[in-house]
Amino acid sequence: MLEFTNSCKAKLAYALSIFLVLTTFTLEAQNALNSKTQFAEVTGRKLAYRSIGKGQPIILVNRFRGTLDTWDPLFLDKLAENYRVITFDYTGIASSTGTLPTDITEVAKDVKDLADFLKLKSIIILGWSYGGTVAQVATLQYPKLITKAILIGTGPPGKNDAPLEKAFLDRALKPINDLDDEMVLFFEPESEASVKAGKLSHDRIAKRLDVSKIPSTMDVFNLYFKGGANYREDKANFREQLKNTKTPILVISGDHDISFAVENWYVLSRQLPTTQIIVFPHTGHAPQHQFPELTVDYIHSFINHSNH
Repeated sequence: MLEFTNSCKAKLAYALSIFLVLTTFTLEAQNALNSKTQFAEVTGRKLAYRSIGKGQPIILVNRFRGTLDTWDPLFLDKLAENYRVITFDYTGIASSTGTLPTDITEVAKDVKDLADFLKLKSIIILGWSYGGTVAQVATLQYPKLITKAILIGTGPPGKNDAPLEKAFLDRALKPINDLDDEMVLFFEPESEASVKAGKLSHDRIAKRLDVSKIPSTMDVFNLYFKGGANYREDKANFREQLKNTKTPILVISGDHDISFAVENWYVLSRQLPTTQIIVFPHTGHAPQHQFPELTVDYIHSFINHSNH
């Protein structure tokens, strides 16, 4: 009887070790550095996307020249502790097929098409920079789909008084950006703490970065710029629509964003009934990369305490 018991224990221990190995493999496959690139077959094109975590789905909408690889993995992994985090490449960018539309409303359709493909009835949207403009348009176009919007390092639609700084154009349009460019574009070069955080973020991103996928020609840059001009002209009157939306909105900005100055939100702050604004000190265009954990804490609190 003792031999049988010991044999059972040995088998149980072996089975448990196999289970732990498989569980560890599954968890590794779920993180930002190991997640599989998949493709959504939508009308006339394929959208490359990745999905990690479980819970309410959050679709992340990327910056100018951003790809699946250019999000900070630590930010994604922290977010994925409580949510299903879905990143994607725009139509015509990086691993997705087609051509990036110059009508911002058509770009926003990528979000709707991806959600439909994944059979998601409701989502939270998170947009960074150019992606923040797309996220706002998507939020206003698809109010039944999008329950909450998180806007990082971006600005409101229509004419804004604080323009982008010359430093952005000097750096952002280079075919390839080096570390020094990144410090100027996304962080606060005058802050030692920001530079240190920027280098750490750069190193995390570099672990899975395919530079060849990053848009690098003026032909593609101009597609982005035309979409941005379309957003600023605001012929669809999105600026006024923001004043009437019932969707909770969280704006997260750095106090020195050379692309989208946070001051452009201040003039609207009393006119936007559902919008909250958080400003990080000594921070540039990528607060979620400088402060990944803290940014996720704010996002989690906002989602939990805001009602649709």
